[in-house]
Amino acid sequence: MTDFTQFATPGVQGLRPYQPGKPIEELERELGIENIIKLASNENPLGPSPLALEAMRSAAEGVWLYPDGNGFELKQKLSQKHGVEMAQITLGNGSSDPLEFVVRVLVQPGDEVLYSQHAFAMYPIVTRAAGGVGIEAPAKNWGYDLDALAARITDRTRVIFIANPNNPTGTWLDGVELEAFIKSVPERIVVVIDEAYYDYACDPATGAEGYPDAVSWLAKYPNLMVSRTFSKSYALAGLRVGYALSSPELADLMNRVRPPFNVNNLALVAASAALDDKAHLQRSVAMNAEGLKQLRGEFEAMGLDYIPSVGNFISVDVGQPGMKVYEELLREGVIVRPVANYGMPNHLRVTVGRAEENTRFIEGLKRTLAST
Repeated sequence: MTDFTQFATPGVQGLRPYQPGKPIEELERELGIENIIKLASNENPLGPSPLALEAMRSAAEGVWLYPDGNGFELKQKLSQKHGVEMAQITLGNGSSDPLEFVVRVLVQPGDEVLYSQHAFAMYPIVTRAAGGVGIEAPAKNWGYDLDALAARITDRTRVIFIANPNNPTGTWLDGVELEAFIKSVPERIVVVIDEAYYDYACDPATGAEGYPDAVSWLAKYPNLMVSRTFSKSYALAGLRVGYALSSPELADLMNRVRPPFNVNNLALVAASAALDDKAHLQRSVAMNAEGLKQLRGEFEAMGLDYIPSVGNFISVDVGQPGMKVYEELLREGVIVRPVANYGMPNHLRVTVGRAEENTRFIEGLKRTLAST
């Protein structure tokens, strides 16, 4: 049998597939247990807006037709929401699509892409797949150290990824320091601000004072790109729809490599309807703030260190290899996320769930730590 690995590009040969959170169905098959809760993938426990669900039901009979490849209606609403031209919008099958597109457009073999230690795993994956060289700057207090990032800019740098807030640490950058950094970067380098958790971080209840809306800077910095997603606060993770906002010139380049019909019919109408349901979004954000407060209080009572987060998740140091605790929690029917692959071997990342789900996780964690 032919080993095709030898024919793969060098970048792909060195990759490992992205590892998502364990699906509920997989745990049911493995352990034969029921009543499982999943707090592993930063999904919104409230579920989608009723308006989004109704829009999908209405559109279901039309799935035999290809979707609008340009996503006109959704782009029109996003244009109005953000005050940008439709030509500045690139739609994606999740926000990971435009993160890949920008690298495919700008990075040639040997070019460099910068990101931080403990940053989202897709940044090195899309970089290496394109033949680029990933340059990881050391973190500071679990978050981005912009001085360390700036010190690593070279003539080969093409893209800089900054997640704000960062996943899996939940750390964030304020507007003054972040804009100063963007201003200092040469215009030939695209700075990508990944705002997947924007709606949670901008809620005053999370405590992220000075947290910026990077979209407001697009007119000043033509080398800026901002990505957003409907997977988190809008609870449409299973539909995979996200987008990037940038200069029209960069959006044009990314749309040249965007696959045809990369956002399906149901995703387009659901995302469009979700934008109309501001009350549902507000409930989701408020529930998250309460959940973060609940989990922080429990960790403090247990004497566990955690990383202050402004996302819809929190990473906690369990004082021992996190994988061992994760596996014991699976037997409790609780799925969380081990993050040793992010250089955090003793941490678990926990999605903020409903109050009763958070309580069940804490109870399971207490039993697990008492027995290990």
